[in-house]
Amino acid sequence: MSESKSTNIVWHQGTVERPQREILNRHRGFTIWFTGLSGSGKSTVSVALEERLHGMGCRTYRLDGDNVRSGLNRDLAFSPEDRIENIRRIGEVAKLFRDAGVINLTAFISPYRRDREMARALSSDNDFVEVYVDAPLDVCEQRDPKGLYKRARAGSIPNFTGISAPYEPPEEAEIHIRTGESSVDECVEQIVAYLLANDYIESGLVETAGNG
Repeated sequence: MSESKSTNIVWHQGTVERPQREILNRHRGFTIWFTGLSGSGKSTVSVALEERLHGMGCRTYRLDGDNVRSGLNRDLAFSPEDRIENIRRIGEVAKLFRDAGVINLTAFISPYRRDREMARALSSDNDFVEVYVDAPLDVCEQRDPKGLYKRARAGSIPNFTGISAPYEPPEEAEIHIRTGESSVDECVEQIVAYLLANDYIESGLVETAGNG
């Protein structure tokens, strides 16, 4: 974790805190951290999952790699150092959303285990759920929705994960989805089932949505 360069700062405590926000929201604030190769389906599954959770009455917000790099992290490139800083910032933003009692979904390649662990270390009380979006490299290349693999193979994109830069798959992710074998809906159902079984969300939310 990078060392703070700020001095003479004191945390200013408010009177409305996370437990009160969570009571209002009727669910915990937690992070669902999607990691996987480009083209593995992180964004697609996270969009579908957010739609499902929103329909259940959950407060959600989705942080997507390209979206964040178009604003907050637009000053970062794709060197190993910039990748580390990219994930550090996202980890801090995810922490803020947790404090707000919001379920936040982050879809980032986040190729290095140590950086994902850094983001996890900012959490507490099991409020960080890592989802390994697993698809073979050849499947990701066949999909290639942005044409990036083709350009990387041609040498026009340096430091491209899976081709000229490493990807370190999770060793103990809470959820492992295989998008080369399962449909988007099946992956969403797998994640929702985990969240229900582990008390991240309540079955009552499902019933409320069904009766709306």
